[in-house]
Amino acid sequence: MAVIVVLWRIWKSRNWVVFEGKQFGFESLMRQFHQQCDEWERAQAIPSPPLAVTVPQHLPVPQEGSGVVCRWDGATRTVSHAAGGMVVLCSGDGVLLAKGIQFLSIEDPVVAEVLALREAVRWCIARGFGEVCFEGDAKVIIDKVRRREAEDSRMGAVLSEVVQLFVAHPGLSIRFVGRRSNRVAHLVARKAISLYPTACSVFDFQACLLSRM
Repeated sequence: MAVIVVLWRIWKSRNWVVFEGKQFGFESLMRQFHQQCDEWERAQAIPSPPLAVTVPQHLPVPQEGSGVVCRWDGATRTVSHAAGGMVVLCSGDGVLLAKGIQFLSIEDPVVAEVLALREAVRWCIARGFGEVCFEGDAKVIIDKVRRREAEDSRMGAVLSEVVQLFVAHPGLSIRFVGRRSNRVAHLVARKAISLYPTACSVFDFQACLLSRM
């Protein structure tokens, strides 16, 4: 694991120097190495459970066969972890359900986006929603899913799994929305990532959203 991490940090530092003009010394590289090793060991020792919202019983749940909208978004931080946010909307853009989930050892924002989409699709299927329109602002991913393109070296098997889920469930659809329209899902993702590396498994996203809207 140590060999893999040090090679990864060298590669990331090289990219920062070449593409962003940043400079890194040996001490900075070693700090990043030790930090990532510590994060990896904590992740193996204490699995971080998904952050999920506790849904009050009085909230209206769409009846079977009715369509819902689920907006999703991914967020990343520079210290190798990311999160996804997803919200199910009822009429008038009111938030019906909200969920955030943390992803460890992820730095690529595109990978965070496709992971967030996969978790959103799984979540809606598990809740029994037969017809769902997934809305997001990651146009590259959305176009590939709509064309059923399962091959992508950057997103790998995750994209293939998402495409298979859409093929297996004809009631699922996907479309692009602007970042402004996707701000609630983005807020959930940012809140989930801000809680890293908390061990708590439940967070009241509904209350957080109401306080910000």
